[in-house]
Amino acid sequence: MGKKRKAGDGASVEDSGKKVEEMAVERPKRTLLGWKDKTEVVEEKDDESGQVFRNKEKVLVSCSRRITFRYRHLMTDIVSLLPHCKKESKIESNEIKAQSINELVELRNCSSCLFFECRKLKDLYLWLAKSPNGPSVKFLVNTVHTMEEMKLTGNHLKGSRPILSFSSNFDNDPRWKLMKEIITQIFGIPKDHRKVKPFFDHIYTFSIADEHIWFRNYQVVTQGGIEKTTLVEVGPRFCLNPIRIFAGSFGGPTLYENPLYVSPNQIRALEKEKKTGKYLNKIKAKAKRKVHELANPIEGDEFADMWRED
Repeated sequence: MGKKRKAGDGASVEDSGKKVEEMAVERPKRTLLGWKDKTEVVEEKDDESGQVFRNKEKVLVSCSRRITFRYRHLMTDIVSLLPHCKKESKIESNEIKAQSINELVELRNCSSCLFFECRKLKDLYLWLAKSPNGPSVKFLVNTVHTMEEMKLTGNHLKGSRPILSFSSNFDNDPRWKLMKEIITQIFGIPKDHRKVKPFFDHIYTFSIADEHIWFRNYQVVTQGGIEKTTLVEVGPRFCLNPIRIFAGSFGGPTLYENPLYVSPNQIRALEKEKKTGKYLNKIKAKAKRKVHELANPIEGDEFADMWRED
């Protein structure tokens, strides 16, 4: 038979349980950078709302049908540089493009969109849009060089976070400020994304020259200390010529229109006129010569008449 429990044993068990609960401290949260102290979480919270801001930016990347292989390789290079993006199948570029793309962005739970639109198998247009309320910017892409074309020596870690570098003239005009903000939100990779590694080993540079935005990607190489840090280009390269800024997503009221923009169709027409100019001049000269011969007929030759008589 078991022994009877004494009257004071129950209280002692309760006291021991309380002591264990007091001694058990809540385990801190573990992150990729190490153990996170609970006090740090409290400091990061906003005083008014009491919630931590978390960047949940997701970008949908898609293209139009009949896109060329070179522009498709550029799109895949950009997808590899943005681990927080979602790739979508090709979309038919027509008048209802804005409605269909906005629906896709909403279905894929994204807040931004990169859309590559190819026309006439020659011209590439890039849309940077915030969905569903806008704004959006339309660019003409020039001087495209993919990673496979250049074969540069740089090589950074895939999925790492980049440092965004903008030239100082982005702050000189409101239109450049708006483009800078859109580029920052799309190309700035969130810190706590599941596919992102907590390293900064490359830099995205956006510089303005000749009213164009030039993009370069550099790897940060540190050999022998921070003082000997160098930059090695990785790629890709491309140039963005702004066409219009719209208030909505893929349309809406025009906030800005580039007065210096010339469409590629007009450039090709001018080049064609230059090439066919010599031929047209020959035709005009020949027509003038015929008119002159009719106006000034040549009189008969005496020697020719003598030969005919014989």
